Amino acid sequence: MMRPIIIALDFQNQQIVMDFLNQFDHPETLFVKVGMELFYFEGPAIVKKLRQMGVKVFLDLKLYDIPHTVEKAMEQLGRLDVQMTTIHASGGSAMIQAAKRGLVKGSQQVNGQPAKLLAVTQLTSTSEHQMQEEQLVDVSLTESVTHLAKLAAANGADGTISSALETPLIHQAAGDAFLCINPGIRLQSNSTDDQKRVTTPAQARELGSNGIVVGRTITQAKDPQAAYQIVKQEWEG
Repeated sequence: MMRPIIIALDFQNQQIVMDFLNQFDHPETLFVKVGMELFYFEGPAIVKKLRQMGVKVFLDLKLYDIPHTVEKAMEQLGRLDVQMTTIHASGGSAMIQAAKRGLVKGSQQVNGQPAKLLAVTQLTSTSEHQMQEEQLVDVSLTESVTHLAKLAAANGADGTISSALETPLIHQAAGDAFLCINPGIRLQSNSTDDQKRVTTPAQARELGSNGIVVGRTITQAKDPQAAYQIVKQEWEG
């Protein structure tokens, strides 16, 4: 699988998305993330529009519910022909297995390839102190992430969404074929905003990342295409 740069389309509506994508010479070559803000306003129509354009889609809705509900929801998402989608690994083994079943079944209905199922370990906005104090998880952040990654891998997930700082540990625990897709990516000159565990594209590459999710660094740049090229050069080394 290629090592994508995934642009996080954290925008309010389709019009803003299209205005953004029109700043690129070849938007059809892009890989983008559709998250909750955009999906909850535009619904499946935005995903269908992007796929019709040829754009690859990472649909990041982080499902977390009882296994039956997650399976039926994933069946619907599988029919949208997305390339990646997410659940919370902390939903447990039965939920992870159900998510995979739903994705496969949904994709079969449209003769598509099942999306890569990525499990969120701990959000990149979560600190170890917060995890221990608020979630009452009494192990270290790295132990929690490693445990959840192994749980996800053992139950059919294709990879994790996690900080690039944890990629070596996850690959060590779950194998090199297990994908580590890393948000919280910033250029050295950018602010970290609400992210706690951030890295640059170059650092993510050196840590063994299988793909990076980049938002504000590109989407809030004066010249998004130029910013994308800077990220690409650093990512590809």
